[in-house]
Amino acid sequence: MKSALAVALALGITAGPCLAQEPVGCDKFKWPLDKERATLTGTDLPKLKSGDRVIWPMPWATIIALLPFAQAQLPVAPERAPKSASSFAGYLEVPAPPSPGTYTITLSSDGWIDVIQRGRALKAVAFTGATGCDGVRKSVQFDLDRQPFNIELSGVPADSIGIVVNRK
Repeated sequence: MKSALAVALALGITAGPCLAQEPVGCDKFKWPLDKERATLTGTDLPKLKSGDRVIWPMPWATIIALLPFAQAQLPVAPERAPKSASSFAGYLEVPAPPSPGTYTITLSSDGWIDVIQRGRALKAVAFTGATGCDGVRKSVQFDLDRQPFNIELSGVPADSIGIVVNRK
């Protein structure tokens, strides 16, 4: 009986889930991000600070100056706690989109994205991410109503991040 238990434990350990590694390279995203990458690697992006209000038209892009997470005063707590206490966070207030639909938020580096609309965090409808691609790290899609919303960023390793928002 003890040997059967040992075999079962050994099988459970060896058959356990492997840690998934993120794909590497600009060609590994689930959808094309060439335009977003060109925008985020450009030098003429406007700069905003956490808490600023943005305006349309679509698409728009900016560099956001972030604050240490403990000082960021995000309107809604992030859905996922930052992995590092020394990470940065911030948010933007965004007026209602011109029409309801799926919108894509693309980040230049690591970070967690929460979209808050009507006081609650929206669930992402799609996500893609890859490492080793200068200018783009991840892109997340959200279904938005024609209501104002906040984009909250957390877990960012630096005090600024590039962002592009466009309609799918």
